Order: sequence, then C-alpha cells, then structure tokens
Amino acid sequence: MKVVILSALAAVATAVELSTNLNYHSPSTRHSNLGIDLPTVQRRTLKRDSVPYSPDDLNFTHGIASGDPYPTSVILWTRVAPSLASDLGNITVEGNVPLYSHETERYIIADPNPICVDWAVWPATSSNATRWKRQGNETVVASGRAYTTSDIDFTMKVEAGGLSPFTEYNYQFTICGSDKKSRIGKTKTTPDKNDNVSEVKLAVFSCSNFPNGYFNAYGNAARKGGLDYVIHLGDYIYESAGGGERAHDPPRVTFTLGDYRTRHGQYRTDPDLQLLAANHPWIPTWDDHEVANNGYRDGFSALNNTEASFRQGGRMVSVDQRKMNAVRAYFEWMPIRQVDLDDNLRIWRSFELGNLADLIILDTRNYDRSITSLGWNDAYIELIRDEASRSLMGGRQESWFYRTLKESRDRGAKWRIIGSQIIFSGADGAGTDTWGGYTANRNRTLQTLIDNDIDNNVFLAGDSHRNQVADVTWLGELDYNPATGSGSLGVEFAGTAVSSSGRAGPISAANTYARNRVRDTDVLQWHEGYYRGYFVLSVQKDKVTAGFFGLPTVATRNPWELPLANLTVLSGENKLSRPVAGGKVEAGFAKGGTTTGTNLTLNTETKKWEVIGFDEMFISR
Repeated sequence: MKVVILSALAAVATAVELSTNLNYHSPSTRHSNLGIDLPTVQRRTLKRDSVPYSPDDLNFTHGIASGDPYPTSVILWTRVAPSLASDLGNITVEGNVPLYSHETERYIIADPNPICVDWAVWPATSSNATRWKRQGNETVVASGRAYTTSDIDFTMKVEAGGLSPFTEYNYQFTICGSDKKSRIGKTKTTPDKNDNVSEVKLAVFSCSNFPNGYFNAYGNAARKGGLDYVIHLGDYIYESAGGGERAHDPPRVTFTLGDYRTRHGQYRTDPDLQLLAANHPWIPTWDDHEVANNGYRDGFSALNNTEASFRQGGRMVSVDQRKMNAVRAYFEWMPIRQVDLDDNLRIWRSFELGNLADLIILDTRNYDRSITSLGWNDAYIELIRDEASRSLMGGRQESWFYRTLKESRDRGAKWRIIGSQIIFSGADGAGTDTWGGYTANRNRTLQTLIDNDIDNNVFLAGDSHRNQVADVTWLGELDYNPATGSGSLGVEFAGTAVSSSGRAGPISAANTYARNRVRDTDVLQWHEGYYRGYFVLSVQKDKVTAGFFGLPTVATRNPWELPLANLTVLSGENKLSRPVAGGKVEAGFAKGGTTTGTNLTLNTETKKWEVIGFDEMFISR
C-alpha cells in the first residue's frame, strides 16, 4: 500500500537531499545532455498526486557495492526499487535536455515519488548494525540520508567521508522510517599518500559475459578474502544478444538507455558478483563492450557515423547517442567517482597507495581513440598504424598519463601499477586492436619511461581472454635479451576472462598453442588460454607477485579453482624473475619451464583440495 503524501515541509527537505545522491550529478552536471534537471525532479515531489512508496513496496534489488576509495572517503552504491525491472524510458538523454530547465514534459515517464534511504558506516572491528543502533550510534563514523527516483533507475550513490586511511569499514543502507535494511557490506579506504605501507593486494578481473558462463571467479575471490581492492579492467557487461540458460536481458543488442540499464541490472543479479561487490571496494574501468564492440571515437565495429549505418545497423540510434546512453547507465550502476564534472567521458584517474605504489587507471577505448580495426578496414589500419597522429587515449589523457608517471616517480612511490584494457607489451603479436595498432602512442609512453628514468612499472591488461605475462621493452630500440630479461622497462600481467570465450578444444591443444606462442614471441614469458579466472597482485616494497587462478568450468555455478602460476618481478629489475614462474606452471607454457598439469583443485567453500574434472568449460548455447 501507499503511505500518506509527503508534506510540503518534507518535500522541501527532499529537494535538498536529492542532491546528496551523486547519481543526480553523474556523468556530469555541467553538460546539458548528461545532467539531471534537479528542479524538475524536485517539483514533481510536490504534485498533489505524488504519493511515496511504502517501505513494504521496496527492496534492495541488486545488492550493495563500494568503490573508488580515497584515504578519507569511499563511494557507496545500492538500488532501492519496487521491482527488479529497470526504467525503460529514454527521456533523460533525449533532445537538448537543458540543465535547470523548467520543462516537465520531458520527464513524464520518470517516477514522481522520491525514495528515502539512510546509510551508515562504522569500523569493521565494531559489532553489527543492530548493536550500534541500540547503543545510540556511538560507533558510527559516517552517515547520511539521500533520495532516489526512476530518473536514475532507482540507483543510489553516495560518498561516505570523514574516514581514516587504510581502514576497513562496514556499511549498510536502511529504507527511511522502517526496519528494512540491506545486507552489511565491507569496504576499505586507501592509505594516505605518505603512509609507509608494506603490502597491498589487488584482485584483477576482466571480460565477464553473462550468457557464456557463471561468475565463479568473483565468488571464489570473495570467499578466500585477504584482498584490499578489486580492479575490473573492462568488459564488465556485454552488449550482445546472447541466448541460452543465462540469456541476455533484454534479448537484443543494447542501444537505448533502458537497454543498458536492464543489462547492468541483469549482471548484478549474479550472486557471486553481489558477494564480491558487497565485501570489497571496486576500482573499475570500461573496455569496449560496456558500449559496443571495437569502439573508438566515432563508432563501433557494427555501427558507424553514417546515415546508412544509422538506418541499417543502429535501430535509428546514432553512434553519439548510443555512447551517451551507455555512459549514463554505467555511471548509474557502478560505484565509481566522476573525477571531473566538466568531462562527461572521463574515467581515467589514479590512486595513491601510500608510498608503496600509484595505481593509474586508463581509458584506451572510449575517450578519444583514433579509428581501430573493424574488420572491413584492416588493410587501411595496417597502412596507418605507425602514424604519429594515432592515439588510443587522445592528447589530453596522454599528457595526463605521462605527467602522472613523472609525478609518481618524484613523490617516491615504489611502484607504478598501470591498468590498461588492452595488451601493451606486444605479447599479442602484431594485432592492431591493441597498443600495437597505435605505435606512436606506445612509443611516446616508452620514451617517457626512458627519458625520466621511471622504473618499477607494472602494466595490467584484460581483453584478450588469455593469461599472458611478458617483459615490456622497446624492440628495435633497446638491446633486449628474452632469456635473461635485460633491456626490459617493466612487466605486463594480462589476465584471462571471468567467463568470456577462450581457446576451444582440449587443454592439451591449448597448451601446445601456448608453447608455440611463447616460442615465437620474444617478450612473452608465459601464455595460457584454456582456463577462465583472475589473478591477485601482491604489491610489496621489494617485489610484486602475481598469482593466477583458473576455473575448471563456468558451465555451472561452483566454488572450484586451481592455482595456475606465480610470477614475480623484483624491485629495480624491471623484468620478470627467472626462471619464469619458478620454472613450473599448472597449465599453458612458460619460457624455459615445465607444465605439470596436476589438476589439483581448491573448493573455496570447504577449503579442501581434490583432483576433479569437468566435461564442459562454457554454457552450451
């Protein structure tokens, strides 16, 4: 049932508190096409037929999450709604949408009833939320109230401030005036930039395709614990129309705002994604599939900025409009900061992890990328791949990236951890959809490292759906020795997919393929393409170690995983330690090493080890 209509006084308070929900400012209040008209939303709460939802009508439909931690604050996220279904209206991204407009017709499909939610944060060492409520909130260190409506798909994103650096906290949401609460989550702030930090652990994921398989990787990492932060390097969702037992919703390729909202919502119904999101702060970036395959500044592989493409392949949605729809949905549904409110597409940003490391997150896909390989233009891209004008990042981001690298060195950070969507090292061969197709941009990065004596560089990558670990060097310019690693400027750890496709066929064929790739690629030190999974990066003062974990199957939801390889780079050496992976890996092939293939697998629920096997890696479709 519905409760009594908001009083005029309560509505005025609501008008003020709407602005505390960061999603009303996201992606950018300073761009008329992307900002929500707050006065319009606020006035709708005063309409005589505007009746708020009862707490009985509402649920925390998609769990909770936290992300983008700073030393004294973190972003908290949830969704409070009358149903799982997303708002299908496209009204907030149509037309001119002038900021602070008095017009109301554009928002007629938006819900006029603001939903009130309280939130609280308390130290993780304290007792649960029930205890602090009874004892007068004495342990609560941050709290607040915010509102949400259908305008932003009932999502809520707030910044919890006044926190202590490198500290674990619990958090929880409560529907105002009720006992209806979300689950209790756990998050963690980053260290202050001058803090002396001995170790930070990062779990690194990429490429999670819902119809292809279950997100077991997320659940395994959450159950094992011991993590500080989660990094997602993109392809968090896919825009395709995949079928099968986990068929995509909506059952079509995404184009509209409602499409992208629904797709994000579907992914957040996965219980393992919800588990990891609730208990560890995420630092995500996007790749191409959050918008569309093989995206660049002016189009995608199946949609270009032409009338013919607009009519035939775009469902009458243009390249720019589709990107705007996807960007809005992403910022609504992800626990991410908008670091520059005057730059609607900016997702590139950095995090100072004490004096131990700087985490630098790039956007090599959507911000200002020159044209990429789209299938029909591959020969053309091959002709222009070395042109100085080509950039993965655009001039503004490039300048920021090089400046951030130098500032990291100047402030004395021990390591630079660089999160890139795509392969930097050249481990993928001569592909043009990676850094290799943008030679000048890659060389400008290498030149920055050389000219400024910047060492201890660790590149992270996803996208390829394969585990690939390589030295980073400038072939043809530096005297590089593949056997010893001398002449290397850093290392790259590229991870496989959470569930997206990999090498077809038996593991023996995948291992043979890996052996050939390592043999034929100088910088490539370990390759493995059979298993789905993730890796955990342990960053310490004297070394960085990457532990890779594989999933025996994603065709069912299960808690199994097996350790595949452990690879190390020592401080000051700027190369993978030899023998690579200690001379032994579970799968794939390491240069100069052996492949054991024990199939000894951990059950992350029972903590017991068994030798097991599965017939299918992926869901049959």
